Amino acid sequence: MINVTVIGSGSWGTALSLVLSDGRNKVTLWGREQEIHDIHKNQRENKAYLPGVQLPDGINITSDIDEALAEAELIVLSIPSQSLREVCSHIRPFIKGMPIIVNTAKGLEIKTLSRLSQVIKEELPLYSKNIAVLSGPSHAEEVGRRIPTAIVSAAEDKRIAEYVQDAFMTPYFRVYTNPDVIGVEMAGALKNIIAVATGISDGLGFGDNSKAALITRGLAEIARLGTKMGGELLTFAGLCGVGDLVVTCTSMHSRNRRAGIQIGQGKPLEQVLRDMGMVVEGIKTTRAAYEIAAKNQVDVPITEELHNILFKGLDPKKGVSNLMERSKTHEVEEIVLNRKDW
Repeated sequence: MINVTVIGSGSWGTALSLVLSDGRNKVTLWGREQEIHDIHKNQRENKAYLPGVQLPDGINITSDIDEALAEAELIVLSIPSQSLREVCSHIRPFIKGMPIIVNTAKGLEIKTLSRLSQVIKEELPLYSKNIAVLSGPSHAEEVGRRIPTAIVSAAEDKRIAEYVQDAFMTPYFRVYTNPDVIGVEMAGALKNIIAVATGISDGLGFGDNSKAALITRGLAEIARLGTKMGGELLTFAGLCGVGDLVVTCTSMHSRNRRAGIQIGQGKPLEQVLRDMGMVVEGIKTTRAAYEIAAKNQVDVPITEELHNILFKGLDPKKGVSNLMERSKTHEVEEIVLNRKDW
């Protein structure tokens, strides 16, 4: 049993609090005052973000950050990517000892184009060797119902990755370890872009063929940019890559897919984001990934077309035409390069 503090009382933070409590840890869930008040008012149910999931009495639920971090041995950050820097700065004076810091958000910081573990290192430098990333195919709505889920703990230090693995393991929540922090973070961030694109495809009324093409070519695009940034190719074939991509592109639990559907149906982006009521990470990640790819001269056609649809007013149908009518090419360039006689 260890003392764990979950920072962020949204759907994912709430679900992970349940997992950690089921793993026999001493858990504190911290959130904004009104959110925590509402959970208590609803008899320990987060109706705003995770309705139908009852939080055990053993979980301490508070909006007092000093109380939340007083004994924390493991701090789980479960907040939107663009708020991460601000929250890390806020909690820094209240952290005691040398806890492990786990990030669970999936995105890239727009202002700096940094991966989220890099943001944490900048804001919490004292704990830079104690950082891990938790990622993989995992909808909070299903985890909260204790549906079997497999996920990945990534850290530069094997001991840190295994510490997090042990903390989160339950009979329904299986955790694997991976040393490839860059690959895990890039896969988790970039899959949201493809999920928005597949949602647009659905909103336009296209079928399974279109979705399969977007998922498959999207994976190639994710791996191309992710390996350019230093990730390992095999990571993109694992849970954080193809696993997370499939679940996010095919499920109605996915905010990114749901947002894409509405855009494909013709709704303005501002209205879609307003109606969603929750953060859609893929929208902002599209802008960041577009800039990273441009700076590193990486070919990311799906990301480029989505960027133009979201931020330059391109008609989604025209974006599809642009993708379909690109110059012909090989499916896997590496295979062709290795076949000198082909």
